[in-house]
Amino acid sequence: MPLRVLQRFFISLLSSKHIFAAVLLCICAVAGNAASIRGIVTDASGARVSGATVDLLSNGQVMGSAVSGADGSYQILTGMRGRFFLVVSATKFRQLETPDFYAGQLDNIERNIVLEPEWVHESIVVTATGTPTPQPQTGAATSVIGPAELESYQDLVSSLRVMPGTFVAQEGQRGAQTSLFVRGGNSDGNLVLIDGVNAGDLGGRFDFGPQSTTAMERSEIYRGPNSSLYGAGAESGVVSMTTPHGTTDFPSLIFHGDWGSFISSREELEAAGTFGKLDYLGAYSWQQTANDLPHDEYHVGTVGANLGFQPTGSTKLRGTLHYGVDGTGVPGTWEFHHLADNATEKDQDLYISGSIDNQTTADFHNMVRYGATRKREQYNLWEQTGAGVFDAYGDSFGDQVTITGANGYAVSGRALMDFGGIYPQGYQLFSNRDALVYQGDYTVTPHLTAQIGFGYEDERYTGAIHRTNYDYRAAVHGDFKNRLFYMLGGDLEHYSLFGVQTSPRAGLSFYAFRPRKGVLSGTRLMFNFGDAVREPSGTDQLYSLYTFLEQNPPDGPTTIQQMHISPIGAPTSRTYEGGLEQAIFSEHLIFKTSFFHNEFGRQIEYVGLDLIPQLLPNLSSAQQIALEQQLQADGAYELTLNTEAYRAMGVEATMESGIGRSIFLRGGYTYLDATIQRSYTNDDVNLLGPVPTFNGIPVGPYAPLVGARPFRRPPHAGFFAASYSHSWLTMLFNSAFASRSDDSDFLAGYDINGGNTLLLPNRNLDHGYAKLDFGGTIRLRDWLGFYALAENLTNNQHIAPIGYVSLPTGVRLGLKFQWGKEKPNVTPSASR
Repeated sequence: MPLRVLQRFFISLLSSKHIFAAVLLCICAVAGNAASIRGIVTDASGARVSGATVDLLSNGQVMGSAVSGADGSYQILTGMRGRFFLVVSATKFRQLETPDFYAGQLDNIERNIVLEPEWVHESIVVTATGTPTPQPQTGAATSVIGPAELESYQDLVSSLRVMPGTFVAQEGQRGAQTSLFVRGGNSDGNLVLIDGVNAGDLGGRFDFGPQSTTAMERSEIYRGPNSSLYGAGAESGVVSMTTPHGTTDFPSLIFHGDWGSFISSREELEAAGTFGKLDYLGAYSWQQTANDLPHDEYHVGTVGANLGFQPTGSTKLRGTLHYGVDGTGVPGTWEFHHLADNATEKDQDLYISGSIDNQTTADFHNMVRYGATRKREQYNLWEQTGAGVFDAYGDSFGDQVTITGANGYAVSGRALMDFGGIYPQGYQLFSNRDALVYQGDYTVTPHLTAQIGFGYEDERYTGAIHRTNYDYRAAVHGDFKNRLFYMLGGDLEHYSLFGVQTSPRAGLSFYAFRPRKGVLSGTRLMFNFGDAVREPSGTDQLYSLYTFLEQNPPDGPTTIQQMHISPIGAPTSRTYEGGLEQAIFSEHLIFKTSFFHNEFGRQIEYVGLDLIPQLLPNLSSAQQIALEQQLQADGAYELTLNTEAYRAMGVEATMESGIGRSIFLRGGYTYLDATIQRSYTNDDVNLLGPVPTFNGIPVGPYAPLVGARPFRRPPHAGFFAASYSHSWLTMLFNSAFASRSDDSDFLAGYDINGGNTLLLPNRNLDHGYAKLDFGGTIRLRDWLGFYALAENLTNNQHIAPIGYVSLPTGVRLGLKFQWGKEKPNVTPSASR
């Protein structure tokens, strides 16, 4: 009887209109003070994913969970504020952990999630559209170097070798000057970004040799022109590097220390974490080695920092810093002299970025970034080196050697090593840049986004050049029924050196057949078109052949008229690309191939200083030599002009696959057919003299001849990489291959008699090679790990261009100590 009375009491209480309204009001009040995290879960093709479990985590604990509905949408409410991240799991997809974010009690946070297939990697990329976009939704060719690869190596050089469409040329051993060629483009045709800041010298030159991987989370490699998004500079490709930020709610300390061959060592310390709305990361590393040649010691110290503050869920403030100090010996072309120069090159490079990121409305996103680049380079040749043999001008020569090219041709003699003059001698170069960038993105509909942007640069070079540049950008990108993805954009560049240029771009990605179960489980077609221009470098402008001749009358102006030489201008490029991506065995394997056709015009060529007698014939021999030595002392070894044009077309093919959840395989092959269409060497033979020959074979001593291939770009290149990951063991195998390539030994006028007897034919002059690396990491304890890496297992010393000696087989052994954890230790509900 008492129980029945109690039941009747509660029923009557809930039936009261006043009490029901009060309860409803309380529920609304609680919901109104709760943060809302919502979004849509899709796969890389844009299809909605239902049934995905989305866990909201904070401080290692699951704070809420939701399952995506039939339309892929999810929503999680939490009454807490703080730092959160999402862990998303779904059948046939790889578990995904999103970057962390801050949410206040009243914030509405939108986090759309793109899941990758379980067996292959399809990353989110930014360089193709300027906003985070899944790779399959772009028509452009973009690859990603992830944290695992970056942690395995001390620099970017080896990781870049296992990217499709790229070729790396390092002029010597560790720390030596390293150039990147993308799809046949010149090495200074790449825009290099660190946290969105242009990190290259004026004109695009960037030395990858001393670039450390310290405080580097990932790197994107975009292959193709992209001036429409990045202005003058992205003539043949974009390399974008980003800094990680703290994620744990406690300070985490990580120390790496390793030692290896050639008296090498590396120590690195990283501290990171979060504190409320603040996240922080700081890192420092020191690396040194003696290398394997005399006067070739190398060291680099690197500082990296990332500080972020999120006052609200819609606004982020972030500042990053990278500072590198390096010094390396420059022994020169050992194979041409069998002696090493006593020379050093030192760099001090500082990159700073500060940004404000605001989600103004649900559809309108704004970003403003300030970037500063400060680069210093000093080169010193401390003493004149030689074998005790001098000519009448005091120039020194190396040992009597036989130089053999990969093409089988050989020459013997003594090559000029150092010019006569007063030693030590050298030069200093300064490159400063301040930039301000604005980008706004407006979601017109769920299938259309409009983008506008503005960029301003103030550039200074060695106290002699000052440029101000402006870029105005606009683009749209979106999709039609999640099947056809498109991008249309353009850029108006106003540069103080070369005036006004425009750079359009278009990209398409079309799913002819959507991913599904089966042997052939998805077919995607791709197309990309783009124009680009490049700003000439500071040295290109300072040592322009036009300027040089103009300053040396009366011969100079006469030569300008005879050769039709114009002031230095902007090199140009254009690309057409079409491709196919095929998923096989229910997306267990992805095959991709593309055909590209690039046209490069008004490219900069270099006239050797030994041609001064032909250019200024009325000067006496002593005056000509004095002028040549003065130019060299100022850092000019060639003079520049816009006279080269060439096309580079080819085919890229890549394949990715997973075996189980622990083994990932990746391979690729690139065929490049590049041909010079115009060159000053052929066009001006009457003035410059006949083209040098070797046994009747014409030789381009400074630049390739018309009909030949551009230097240092092999027609065949490929790679294969395999990785294995377990809870306590990680293993990595990387291999890179290249065929022979055209080049010059640049010994025109450098034999003992000032002649060309040491010149070799350009065709197939550089050796082909295979570079094999193998390494791994063993996790001994939660706080202790052991790692090892063996590089160049084939002991190939002809990976570098002719004349330079590559580093032999080397081994590194190291320990990793960790206090705290890199990631919170969580158990998402999806896997419990």
